[in-house]
Amino acid sequence: MPPETAKLLYDMQQAAARIGRFVGTKTYNDYLKDELLRSGIERQFEIIGEAMTRLIKRDPTVAARITDYRKIAGFRNALIHGYDSIDDQTSWGIITTKLPVLKQELDELMKA
Repeated sequence: MPPETAKLLYDMQQAAARIGRFVGTKTYNDYLKDELLRSGIERQFEIIGEAMTRLIKRDPTVAARITDYRKIAGFRNALIHGYDSIDDQTSWGIITTKLPVLKQELDELMKA
């Protein structure tokens, strides 16, 4: 695997792990009440999305092995450009349903 590809996957892996640590055992209501938590998670999603955007350009074959890779890049754009219309329920849904899949896929790619 080219070093730049590995670095981008690692950056995504680390950001996903941070989200997991930030959330811990918190609930959706905890998430809604804690603006620092929301901001921290959004920043990590921005990192994941930016790394994915770069991966798509540098190594599209590897990027395509990640479920919803284009949606991941698009979510970063929504967070950055649509900062005033972020839907917390959508973000929480991504945390609880999509992030575990991404973590698993990144772990598998990093082992290859």
